[in-house]
Amino acid sequence: MSKTKTTDNKLLLEVNNLKMHFPVFGGVFRRRVGEVKAVDGISFNLTQGETLGLVGESGCGKSTTGKCLINLNKATAGEIIFHSKQRGVVEIQAMYSDRSLRKVKTFQVATDIDVDVASLNNNQMRPFRSEIQMIFQDPYSSLNPRMTVGDIICEPMDIHCPEMTKQEKDEKVHWLLDKVGLRQEHASRYPHEFSGGQRQRIGIARALSTNPRLIIADEPVSALDVSVQAQVINLMQDLQKEFGLTYIFIAHDLAVVEHISDRIAVMYLGNIVEIAKSAELYANPCHPYTRALLSAIPVPDPRHKKTQRVVLQGDVPTPLNKPSGCGFRTRCPIAKPQCALKSPPLIELGPDHLVACPYHSEYKM
Repeated sequence: MSKTKTTDNKLLLEVNNLKMHFPVFGGVFRRRVGEVKAVDGISFNLTQGETLGLVGESGCGKSTTGKCLINLNKATAGEIIFHSKQRGVVEIQAMYSDRSLRKVKTFQVATDIDVDVASLNNNQMRPFRSEIQMIFQDPYSSLNPRMTVGDIICEPMDIHCPEMTKQEKDEKVHWLLDKVGLRQEHASRYPHEFSGGQRQRIGIARALSTNPRLIIADEPVSALDVSVQAQVINLMQDLQKEFGLTYIFIAHDLAVVEHISDRIAVMYLGNIVEIAKSAELYANPCHPYTRALLSAIPVPDPRHKKTQRVVLQGDVPTPLNKPSGCGFRTRCPIAKPQCALKSPPLIELGPDHLVACPYHSEYKM
């Protein structure tokens, strides 16, 4: 299936200087001794209808970023501006003569609203969860084994769509099963009766049940066979084209990301080091780390011209004790003394192409 699709260039999500630091405690009295900087000041935008691929090594902060965007992890700092379209939240103070009876009533109203997801608590976030859904990595542990498939898909509707009748919910469950390539009679079965690929289709149907605008897919095909991966990716693209969905696709397989993404952001040690359109990134990678990643992609074609393999020296530093300045400088083949002074900002090289390396032009493969 072709990756080409239409986007309306309307901003759906703006992430500004997002940070997620986890405290580390130690000693007899469990005092705070440090922090893990899992995400350390990333910024990007997402337009409606596009797919942004988020790639990098294990531990670079990809999944943590996705969980912050949906407020499963409470961000340490930064803004996550979501341009909500379906509903807003209005709080009205109900004043009573008896002070003990004062309460705040929350009403859902149909309106456009820009909301900072990072500033909301769980109760405030609840009205917006129907617009932002998540597909999880493990198709086995992400489904409740004691619930039928129908109940699993119906659960988000029970929470976010209380106005729907049971018949309407059952009809939508059957409709969603058809959309993801499963049969209606599967609604009465349990997750253990399905293969990994079928379970991931159930997870996709669950994510679609509340008519979301943004779906965060956290390595949705990494646990599947290669042939099944292609089927799930094609299904996601078909659904995106039909419903105008927006994806953040988190993965470590660069070949899969190239196939589905419009733009790609490369992460290293909690920071975005390069972001560009998919074709541009693969044709003209600029950051030394991006080049190293792309050179590691195996090409199973003996007629394909072999590219020089970029081998990085040393190990990935721990996010508990990151290097000063540029986090990649300890492994970078063109590192300079200035790289230790400050973290490099993203520099614009062209339309939609940013790189966090002022010396990238000096690197010759």
